[in-house]
Amino acid sequence: MNIFKNYAFTICLITGIVIGGICGLVFGDKASVVKPIGDLFLNMMFVMIVPLVFLSVSSAIYNMKKMNMIGKILGNVVLVFLGSAIIAAATAYILTLFYNPLTNVDKSLLLAHLPAHAELKGLTGGEIFVNTFTVPDFLQLFTKSNLLPLILFSVLFGLATAYSKEHGKVISDLLNAGMAITLRMMRIIMFMAPIGLGCYFADTIGVVGGQILNGYLNAFLLYLVLAGFCYFILNTIYVWLAGGSKGVKTFWKHILTPSLTAIATSSSAACIPINIETAEKIGVPRSIAETVIPLGTNMHKDGSVMGGVIKIVFILTIFGQNTQPSGNGLFIIAVAILVGAVMGAIPSGGMTGELLICSVFGFSPQLAGTLMVISTIIDIPATLLNSTGNIVSSILVAKLSGKKKSYFK
Repeated sequence: MNIFKNYAFTICLITGIVIGGICGLVFGDKASVVKPIGDLFLNMMFVMIVPLVFLSVSSAIYNMKKMNMIGKILGNVVLVFLGSAIIAAATAYILTLFYNPLTNVDKSLLLAHLPAHAELKGLTGGEIFVNTFTVPDFLQLFTKSNLLPLILFSVLFGLATAYSKEHGKVISDLLNAGMAITLRMMRIIMFMAPIGLGCYFADTIGVVGGQILNGYLNAFLLYLVLAGFCYFILNTIYVWLAGGSKGVKTFWKHILTPSLTAIATSSSAACIPINIETAEKIGVPRSIAETVIPLGTNMHKDGSVMGGVIKIVFILTIFGQNTQPSGNGLFIIAVAILVGAVMGAIPSGGMTGELLICSVFGFSPQLAGTLMVISTIIDIPATLLNSTGNIVSSILVAKLSGKKKSYFK
């Protein structure tokens, strides 16, 4: 009963997408009659992205400084989070070189239907870099097409608020209150998601037929392979580096319960208590576990990073752009890492990661709905990786900080 309650929304969302896909296949072009409903949902989501990013990132930075998180342990946390994210992104990217989700899929039909993209042309590498991370006017920060500049501004705003001491108290209260209200608004809008995404998908399938369904199925199968490799192989390697063979044995002895909890709840946040308890049983000091695991829940999501790689390769392939190492290889990995950080930093962030991909690569924001379907179908294995990865991160941080317990060698 609890499992059904935890998965009720996901089940409704997948059901809406499946019904939409069936209607698209059955009615063909006539399914476009429901397109306005899908567009209505997407527009409501788009409106919430800017306040969600600004309030969540600014308040998170302020609260981190308030808890005196800046120090040696935080340095090790950043090293572990960034290092594992790079490995996750590189692993996913390498696998896409051998198996692209859109292999043997007719991309011409997809290209003809999907919104056009505004590719940056005639700019030098330096100009593209500047345009990606900054904007020339303050008001341009607050558009969904400039998420990276908005994130950087939000980080600086949060830091400035934290270092303003008593002068920043009023602003910090406003940030935290605004964040709570914005999240509530997002939850209200997300009640429309099964119908909105279902209608969007019905229109898409009605025009392009089953071609894109094959692409989504391939993406899901590819992600399952990645999830298995990351969960069993990469986690074992990380734990072995921190604690040798004895550490590996201890880890796998205790990891089943938090893994099942992640699958049953489909929420990294809900797993925080059991993850802290498990990390302590493995040999991580409670002080480190209580710092790394909640922080990782908000900032560290290797499962989302891997999903980001698949989404980027998916959309670049549709538009015939180069995904090889000689082309956008390093850029794909870098943006996927940013996607994981953004999706982690913004609870219930909706399609924030998808919009970031569209923003950085110059695609129409309307394509975020196409990419959000991938997020939905990989949600369960991604949650498993995101949640258990925080336990592994606490083990590595304890090792780097020299504070692991004696029985975890």
